[in-house]
Amino acid sequence: MDFKERLSIEEFDGRQFKIRLVEQTDSNHKKAVITHYLHNISNGVAKHFEEDALSYINELVNYQNEQYDLPIVAEEAIQYLLFELKNVPFSSINKPKFKFIDLFAGIGGFRLAMQNLGGKCVFTSEWDKEAQKTYRANFGDIPFGDITKEDTKKFIPDDFDILCAGFPCQAFSIAGKRGGFEDTRGTLFFDVAEIIKRKQPKAIFLENVKGLRNHNGGRTLETILNVLRNDLNYFVPEPQIMNAKDFGVPQQRERIYIVGFRKDLDISEFEYPKPINKKVSFLQVKEHSVVPTKYYLSTQYLQTLINHKERHESKGNGFGYAIINDDSIANSIVVGGMGRERNLVIDKRITDFNPTTNIKGIVNREGIRKMTPREWARLQGFPDNYIIPVADASAYKQFGNSVAVPAIQATANKIIEKIFDKL
Repeated sequence: MDFKERLSIEEFDGRQFKIRLVEQTDSNHKKAVITHYLHNISNGVAKHFEEDALSYINELVNYQNEQYDLPIVAEEAIQYLLFELKNVPFSSINKPKFKFIDLFAGIGGFRLAMQNLGGKCVFTSEWDKEAQKTYRANFGDIPFGDITKEDTKKFIPDDFDILCAGFPCQAFSIAGKRGGFEDTRGTLFFDVAEIIKRKQPKAIFLENVKGLRNHNGGRTLETILNVLRNDLNYFVPEPQIMNAKDFGVPQQRERIYIVGFRKDLDISEFEYPKPINKKVSFLQVKEHSVVPTKYYLSTQYLQTLINHKERHESKGNGFGYAIINDDSIANSIVVGGMGRERNLVIDKRITDFNPTTNIKGIVNREGIRKMTPREWARLQGFPDNYIIPVADASAYKQFGNSVAVPAIQATANKIIEKIFDKL
């Protein structure tokens, strides 16, 4: 196995200790247990992780007194790690109003919204390693990995209030069947449903692409609602398409939201939040200073985009690049395809036209460039102190896959109001 060692001198109460962290490259699962334990160390949820966490701490961390060659007591070791994990922009709330779990967490859009409302995340999972890096840099937690594995599910604690999940959309094999819980096996929704069945949270909040409404001829959504309403016994109002632009960010981004409440709460109605009627435009999120030359298109690539658009226009198609003016609203930022090219901007502040990457042609003089990852972050409602620790390619993917934080937060606030009305 591949191991890495990191050695440093740390001081506790005036005493110096040599701390050797031995990191096994495939130990993210163990680190997830440890970080979840530490972030819940002040509440009862920590007990759920304690046995495994302390075992993993002993396995991964070797503490040694520099002067007396004695081990540091566990409490001091934990205090060191706890300080390290809490030194993040969005640390956990100490006295939360409610608890939630964050499934298919991505880079924490749901978590950011829920923490803004006073919530405490007690479990999170995300399999993508690059997204895990971004999540940890901002929240201190290392997400658990594959949620389809029982070894991951067993760490989900009991007694949380809300289950949040932006699960991927998959078709179900339901030809000639009822389209219930068992028929969703082999899909990621089945794992969400199974967790709901086991843990019985007070409320659920699911997000998906707008296309879920018509996916697989409408049968996918029909099956999801049937499972939630009939098999799991939740009150689920009709799902609603929500648009990010209606909640203060300049992006045309429609997503379907599915909300549900455990029936013993006697909640029989739910009203999704209304648009806030705030005028938004790209200028609000545009970079404040000159953008590096690498974001500007080459003349050759720009001509390729022009030719591509003209070919499609001649066939009556609307495909192709788009330029977003400062007073306009961005198209939905998406991963792959023409995701970045559908959101080009004109920014004439460029002063250095020397290429910084291996491009064909020269840097265009019209000031046409791609949006930066920070602009994409702002389009999704992430604050500027949100850390982007990964390369641009990963950052575009992560923000393109994320939820729009303000729309999630507005809807979550309505959910929380309903729950507290019944408590």
